[in-house]
Formats: sequence, structure tokens, C-alpha cells
Amino acid sequence: MYEPIRTKSVHTMAGTADFPHRSREEELDIQLAGHLAALLAVTDELRGIEPSAELNVAAERLTGQIARLRGGRPPVRASVTGAGTTAESAQVTALHERAHALAGRALVVAASRADTAAAILAAERMDAHTAATEARRTLTTH
Repeated sequence: MYEPIRTKSVHTMAGTADFPHRSREEELDIQLAGHLAALLAVTDELRGIEPSAELNVAAERLTGQIARLRGGRPPVRASVTGAGTTAESAQVTALHERAHALAGRALVVAASRADTAAAILAAERMDAHTAATEARRTLTTH
């Protein structure tokens, strides 16, 4: 009754056969590296305001994970200047809350791509920023 179509569809775009497509895993790697890089930027900002060994270790671990996801290319980082500058408590609390949210996004993507190392790091950062936020709120109420 019907004859099979023997010509190319008019709906196919010309020249798209050679277009490079990324796999789902590549897209998730890019997305995860982006979330971790944003978390690193906030971590570096916090290190500039309140330097600590814990934040230094976290920054190094984040750098390692980003480099791994980017095929060995380390992230571009702003230098930490103004170490020990005073900042309002509300500003620091807001940075910890932002870092917590970014770590949460990274955790979701890491879990979806089954990246245990990145998921553990993101969960640890969420816990650390939650504790820092709660500690700041406790200090400001007393």
C-alpha cells in the first residue's frame, strides 16, 4: 500500500552528520567541573576573609577533582589577597550558604554520574558549610 521513502528527509539539516556530539557522561563531567569550580571560587573568597587550614585543604581537594574532570587541566584561580580582611558576619554567612548550595548541586551531578570521590567531597563541603553557618548564627545570637 505504501512505498518506502527512498530519498533523504527534507527535515534533516544539511551537514549535521559530522557535527561532534558529546556523550551524557561528557556533559555531566563538564557540569560537575563547573559546579566544583564555582564552589572553589567561593572557597577561595572565604579563605581571603577567614584563612584556615580546613579551607586550604578543601581548596586543594576541589582543585584536584576539577583537574581530574577536565583531563588534567587545573582550574584558573584568583589569588587569595586581603587575607584576614574584615567582613560583616552576614556576608560571611551568605558565602557559606552559597557554598552549601553549590556543593549540593555538585553532589546531585556527582551522584547521577556515579562519581564517588566527587560525591564524598561535595557532601563533606555541605556539612562543613552547614556547621560554619550554624556556628556563625550561634555567635551572633549570644
